[in-house]
Amino acid sequence: MKSSFHLTVFCTLGMLAATLFTNSIANADSHESVVLLPEQLELSHAGDLQRLSVATWQDGIAGATIDEVAIESSDPSIVKVVGQTLHAVSGGTATVTATTTDGRTTAKEVTVGGTKTPHQWSFRNDVQSVLAKQGCNMGACHGALAGKGGFVLSLRGYDSDADFHSITRQARGRRIEMADPGRSLLLAKPTGALPHKGGLRLDTNSRDYEILAQWIANGAEAPSEDDALIEKITVTPENAKLHPGDHSQVLVTAHYDDGTSRDVTHWSQFTATDEAVAGVDESGRVQINGSGEAAVLVWYASKVALARMTVPYPNEFAAEVYASAPRRNFIDDLNLQQLQTLQLPPSEPCDDETFLRRATLDTIGRLPTQSEREQYFSAPEHQRRDALIDQLLAAESFTDYWSYKWSDLLVINGNKLRPVAVKSYYDWLHDSVRTNKPWDVLVREILTSTGSSATNGATNFFAVNQTPEDMTESACQSFLGLSIGCAKCHNHPLEKWTNDQYYAMANLFSRVRAKGWGGDSRNGDGVRQLYVSTSGELVQPNLGKAQPPAPLDSEPMAFDDPRDRREVLAEWLTDPANPYFARSITNRIWANFFGRGLVEQVDDLRLSNPASNEDLLNAASKHLSDSGFDLKTLMRTILQSETYQRSSLTVEGNREDPKYLSHYAPRRLMAEVLLDSMDQVLGTSTSFTEIAFAGADKQKTDFYKAGTRAIELYDSAVDSYFLKTFGRNPREIVCECERDAEPSMVQVLHLSNGETLNPKLNDPASLPSLAAAEKWDRDEYLDTLFQRALSRVPTAAERQSLGAVMDEYEDDQATAMRDVAWSVLTSVEFTYNH
Repeated sequence: MKSSFHLTVFCTLGMLAATLFTNSIANADSHESVVLLPEQLELSHAGDLQRLSVATWQDGIAGATIDEVAIESSDPSIVKVVGQTLHAVSGGTATVTATTTDGRTTAKEVTVGGTKTPHQWSFRNDVQSVLAKQGCNMGACHGALAGKGGFVLSLRGYDSDADFHSITRQARGRRIEMADPGRSLLLAKPTGALPHKGGLRLDTNSRDYEILAQWIANGAEAPSEDDALIEKITVTPENAKLHPGDHSQVLVTAHYDDGTSRDVTHWSQFTATDEAVAGVDESGRVQINGSGEAAVLVWYASKVALARMTVPYPNEFAAEVYASAPRRNFIDDLNLQQLQTLQLPPSEPCDDETFLRRATLDTIGRLPTQSEREQYFSAPEHQRRDALIDQLLAAESFTDYWSYKWSDLLVINGNKLRPVAVKSYYDWLHDSVRTNKPWDVLVREILTSTGSSATNGATNFFAVNQTPEDMTESACQSFLGLSIGCAKCHNHPLEKWTNDQYYAMANLFSRVRAKGWGGDSRNGDGVRQLYVSTSGELVQPNLGKAQPPAPLDSEPMAFDDPRDRREVLAEWLTDPANPYFARSITNRIWANFFGRGLVEQVDDLRLSNPASNEDLLNAASKHLSDSGFDLKTLMRTILQSETYQRSSLTVEGNREDPKYLSHYAPRRLMAEVLLDSMDQVLGTSTSFTEIAFAGADKQKTDFYKAGTRAIELYDSAVDSYFLKTFGRNPREIVCECERDAEPSMVQVLHLSNGETLNPKLNDPASLPSLAAAEKWDRDEYLDTLFQRALSRVPTAAERQSLGAVMDEYEDDQATAMRDVAWSVLTSVEFTYNH
């Protein structure tokens, strides 16, 4: 299938936006039933609550919530129903029955635990829950670092002991009044009885008010070691299949270490991960807005969970569409399974010319040469793509391209390292890529490195990151895709990582030492010696003591363990069983070939940022770990998949697909590849002669000889207006967000009249200048230009329109050829990979 890209100038990139396509929604299956959720109904004491939901049920998965339903209790003296909430009255067993308006019924038995003594509300599990739900301990209120109005609470209640002290002991004890709870500042201010800058937060007739008042009246007991501690939360339904316009109710259950559980829906906080598909209100009620897959992030007591929703597109396609689609490997199986669920049809395979250009750019970061094109098309049609893939993975340019990609990840930057260290770090990395060093081995070498920064380039990871905290955050971000920096000050507000875990992890790096620079701070040739001390601990500021060193979610080491703590970290981090390590690098590689990761952003693998296809990410990660972390094995599997080889042309029914791979998504070439591609087409080169150090004047450099490609620049401090304008990663921090692939008017203007493309076109050695000087035939010139830039020959219509343009120049064919080359090099088809 021929590409539909036209020679449109760069400023028309917005025309790539998809058009909306809608069809009628298929009727619900006649076997649909109704179900009362959650599955288990157990209330622990009188006064306990349980939110209910009645939903459709089909093929083992929940559907839309049914609002018009009557719910009754067989014994209101045990449990009564108020709206769609059960209220425990006394111990015993009753039956709850729900009846829809069309006569369908569903029933469940409910048990209420009975005790001889009245239930006592606890500070840790009840008072803290009320404060969190009302927003009292959020960052915008008393959970801020300095608090509000002299009242400081830990963010989201992560420190119960400190919060109890702040509420009951500070301000001369005026925040609680046991003899008359209503006069307590803790109640009087949020109810409006006293002026409160936070406004009205609590209704005096609410259950939350009653809980706080009873806790105060009962003596305001402190958190106890006997308190049940929360272990996890679960959501119901965990997965739901819905349609635009549907509603769904997310129910939340907390599970404790004493074996008990309770409904905490009313205290949980809800956030939608993709509002275009599904939104959610503060009660957990989900509104379906569009098609696709989305999730609701649920937070309660520093625990998080996801409720996932699948919303098929409003299309109707027979199962044969997916069964007959070409498949090569597990990627295609899992992708087609998702497309069928979402009712998105796959596009046709791309043509050979498109695959040649696409795969070459994605794998080795340059355009195919004429000889490579000839070799490709000389091979039998059924073999040429596999042969090309093998050739690309073995190419010298593969090493340059992926060394550059990993240099972004490792922040190789002359503003952070000396020239000798920059070169040493890059050379070590380049050699690792050239020898196809397994990823786990490469990472282990970095984390456990010692010695000279000049002779062991891997040690420069610890020169870029010079404190245990920086080492921890960079290692987690680079190799696990986890941003745990928030836990440096408090428990992470959206993830499970705690302040204790952060400092336990950071203490693994506390004995890393370095000595000796031996020269000027930037230009000297001195080296840095990295070694590991036998003593030293990192003190956790909040506690005033060190945490036993431990990787995340792992058993701690003894303080006097003689081993290099980094060895323990490296063993844990690179273990195939680590749930983050293989997923992180798999997601980064996936993003290189598809333009976006299965998790996007690619280095943001938090639970609250789910993958667009979780099964596919898990399978691809396992494929990588099973191969011994051979990155080329994963790359080959991706390149061979029919999913990767699909056309970028959409078909009816998949035009609005943003991320499910029903078609290949065109994307702009990264800055370095775009600049190199211009030089490759024109036969020119770019000079890199200056280093732009932060806060200093530019300095001349002779590190990069004539002919050096942008993708071979191992220092991000090399000065280039073009690379900066087109979004080069400056490598200031470990974050893929540093690279900017968005088009801008500045880019358009620079291509039109800047000092990059125009001087190259006028270069006597450039393709149009040579063609004009040697009086090439017009068709020969167009064929050469198109084959170099677009890996195809021009169509008859393009020959006619461009020929007409060249006719307008009469005797000035040199200018005509330059203008035609400019048109091609600024077109969407050239500047984008498709």
